[in-house]
Amino acid sequence: MSDQLDAGCSAPVVPSATLRAVLWDMDGTLLESEQLWDIGMRELSLHLGGPMSEQTRISTIGGPLDLSVWRTFAGLGLEPTPDEQTAAEDWLNAHMAGLFAQGLPWRPGARAALGTVRAAELGQVLVTNTGRRLCDVALDTLGREHFDHTVCGDEVPAGKPDPAPYLRAAELLGLAPAQCLAIEDSPTGAAAADAAGCAVLVVPSLVEVPGSPRRVFRSSLEGLTVADLREYHGSGGR
Repeated sequence: MSDQLDAGCSAPVVPSATLRAVLWDMDGTLLESEQLWDIGMRELSLHLGGPMSEQTRISTIGGPLDLSVWRTFAGLGLEPTPDEQTAAEDWLNAHMAGLFAQGLPWRPGARAALGTVRAAELGQVLVTNTGRRLCDVALDTLGREHFDHTVCGDEVPAGKPDPAPYLRAAELLGLAPAQCLAIEDSPTGAAAADAAGCAVLVVPSLVEVPGSPRRVFRSSLEGLTVADLREYHGSGGR
């Protein structure tokens, strides 16, 4: 078991509580879909008039679709009208649906980890900034039977890094956020779960994630056990 607790942040910490549920991020955590988003975002930029810089691409990782599209315009020095923003979001959704439909590979250990949590009779919620249309495509790979609920980015008042998606997930389960362990791969997602009051297991994907008292780190989901999850939850809830 490889994990690390970073206590270098002075943010308030939730009290320890019994682990009752695992709240899963999707892109980059359960599925290798961040690479597809990388293709889609760069092709959107070309569609809008020019190549995407690395700085712009990094700023879109894990973010809500509307903000990512807006940052794509901004990276090209463009200020979209509301109609242009909507048209670009529609273009990206349609393009990503095509990419998702071609197949979504699992992250290492993710499929087994879902089964492990389900067998332990812990609650499971999929919590993603991806909109419902694309999430439903991804659920064909993930398996709807693994999740008690799904929370999508277009179904909450604000997407990650706002805590709203994780607060909604806990609410749907009838639990306090402190009873949940969120599993994330990005700074945006980790910030959302942290702000909601969840302990957070970070399994980084494309970018480095900073530490905080609520976050523990693991290099992969491979070999993940329920005992590991309870330990991580306790470490992140102190």
